[in-house]
Order: sequence, then structure tokens, then C-alpha cells
Amino acid sequence: QVQLVESGGGWVQAGGSLTLSCAASGSTFRINLMGWYRQAPGKQRELVASITRGGMKNYADFVKGRFTISRDNTKNIVYLQMNSLKPEDTAVYYCNIHAGALRDYEYWGQGTQVTVSS
Repeated sequence: QVQLVESGGGWVQAGGSLTLSCAASGSTFRINLMGWYRQAPGKQRELVASITRGGMKNYADFVKGRFTISRDNTKNIVYLQMNSLKPEDTAVYYCNIHAGALRDYEYWGQGTQVTVSS
């Protein structure tokens, strides 16, 4: 089992920045893909960004050039640096990881609210 603890959400004005962190604990010996999803009220959860164990990154088009994902494999932490935030970025952001050697296990964080005011 892997436990995920997120932090860094909050309120910010449009154009501002926030950094989210997600720390994994427990059976972290083989964490593969780490990522962030978000869900706005009335909308489906969507991928924001992901990063492989080797550092390959993938971004949703709506955050390219504004958000940066990174990870610290020694501490099992994934970060999401969010710059130039827009009101439409308002959502609950969820940490997501895939772990396992012989099979894939998926874990979700509890979510952290990000609110961007205009």
C-alpha cells in the first residue's frame, strides 16, 4: 500500500503562482508514473501532467508553458509548479501514482483545492 499526502493548494489571484507537493509513503519501492489530475465542479477529472521515473514529462495542452511537473525519486515526492494561473484552473487537484514491479497499482491522493480569482 502507498499513502499520498498532498499540500500546497490554496487561493491565488489570476496571474499568480502555486506549487503543489505530493509525498508518497508506505510501499514506495517501485513507484513508476507520478502525476496530477484535476476536477472542476460539474466536470470530469482530467490529466494535468505526468512524469515517469526516468523524468519524461507529459502535459495537457491547457497547461503547457505555464505548469511544470518534477519529482524527487529519493524522497518519493512529486511537485507541480503552477504559474500564470487562470480562473479556469480552479479545481481540486489530485496526486496520482502508479507503482509495482510485476503488476500495476494505482493510488490517488485526497485532493487539494486550488482557487484562482479573477
